[in-house]
Amino acid sequence: MVSKKPISEALQNPIFENLRKVVLSWNKPTFVIGGFVRDFLLERALPNDIDIVTVGDGMALAQKVADSMKNSPQVQRFKNFGTAMIKTSDFELEFVGARRESYQKDSRKPQISSGSLEDDQNRRDFTINALAISLNDHNYGELLDPFNGIRDLENGIIRTPLDPDLTFSDDPLRMLRAVRFASQLNFSIAPETFASIQKNAARLGIISRERCVEELHKILKCPKPSKGLLLLDEAGLLEQILPEVTALKGIEEIDGHKHKDNFYHTFEVVDNICAHTDKLWLRWAALLHDIGKAPTKKFKPPTGWTFHGHEFVGSKMVYRLFKRLKMPLNDKMKYVQKLVLMSSRPIVIAEDIVTDSAVRRLIFDAGDLLEDLITLCEADITTKNPKRFARYHKNFQIVRSKIDDVEARDHIRNFQPPISGEFIMKSFHLKPSKEIGIIKETIKEAILEGEIPNEFEAALALMIKKGKALGLTYDGETL
Repeated sequence: MVSKKPISEALQNPIFENLRKVVLSWNKPTFVIGGFVRDFLLERALPNDIDIVTVGDGMALAQKVADSMKNSPQVQRFKNFGTAMIKTSDFELEFVGARRESYQKDSRKPQISSGSLEDDQNRRDFTINALAISLNDHNYGELLDPFNGIRDLENGIIRTPLDPDLTFSDDPLRMLRAVRFASQLNFSIAPETFASIQKNAARLGIISRERCVEELHKILKCPKPSKGLLLLDEAGLLEQILPEVTALKGIEEIDGHKHKDNFYHTFEVVDNICAHTDKLWLRWAALLHDIGKAPTKKFKPPTGWTFHGHEFVGSKMVYRLFKRLKMPLNDKMKYVQKLVLMSSRPIVIAEDIVTDSAVRRLIFDAGDLLEDLITLCEADITTKNPKRFARYHKNFQIVRSKIDDVEARDHIRNFQPPISGEFIMKSFHLKPSKEIGIIKETIKEAILEGEIPNEFEAALALMIKKGKALGLTYDGETL
């Protein structure tokens, strides 16, 4: 629904009154354009970045605006893009001179020349982003809508201002942006626009992986990312970015045995998890949790389809995927890897009799990721059978309760051995050696299996016993 408020209400912030005064002395056509205008009309939370387009030198206008403001904020200039930015406590103002753009076939970097507002609106990606509000004295607050962007806002349509083939061939990133806006705004892409995306999908190859990932991040941050992910797939874009995910497509049947379609299941899991977390990298873990199933799928009569080791294989694939897409190979990647690796562990516990030792090992192995792991596994429940759905969720409630009980008693979450390697060395007069590791591992396993409590005295007794078995002499003076 498009706002019925007067468009002038978009300019209520004092920052616009200051802009109006500067533009009056600047005496060149100047406008607010793009996302700020669109989101005001949609009554969405207004972005803190405001795009200002002017006929003439945008960087010069930015300097005049900065000089007029208290404390004269610094102007950041981006000469390669012909833009300048001023950051205030409330807004980021980005200034650009109105321009024409022309593109070479093998690059999305345009050749730029000065132009009019009409030229600048022509180069915009979508009609809903070409809307502009005048900051000029003679028509201050007037909306300029040359491509019926208001109509497309009312109808929930993503459409290009000009020929979509030209728009997408010039800058193929706009194809991802079309899908992203459709996902964010819950809009549809106009048929002719979507057909052009499908036609030009191969052009995505000239776009840097980093820019593609930025758009994927924004899609994954939507309340229901499956809308955008499915559009990417239908357009032929997803296989170029995430072939590991598209490889999950399809259902095979042999001798009456068939498996679920892990492609659509994955998107259900992503949507499910988005109802419970805003964590971007947890959403990535949901998207990638089953990617190991494509390379591990086998049919074994009479059992049927198996995916043995898919979690391990998938975790290795996460590294290669992050590297290929130039995503951070740091703690974020390791976080996703570990969640993919452990993604079936709580499910196994939930389906079997829940023993204390199994829960201890889950707590120990998951560490600080335990809560996120359980959240992922609960999101992984996509059965359409109401009784199974209820039973699986009930099982996870039991697992959560058991985790709380075991953790309160045994303090495994941030497990620190009751006896250190240094203490073992002093107790048996050892230098660094394999015996120290053997004793430490024996104590850790005994605690996790519930054979001894997580306490010093019990661990000491086991240390002495294991040391003697290894032929070591205990020095009781250590205490």
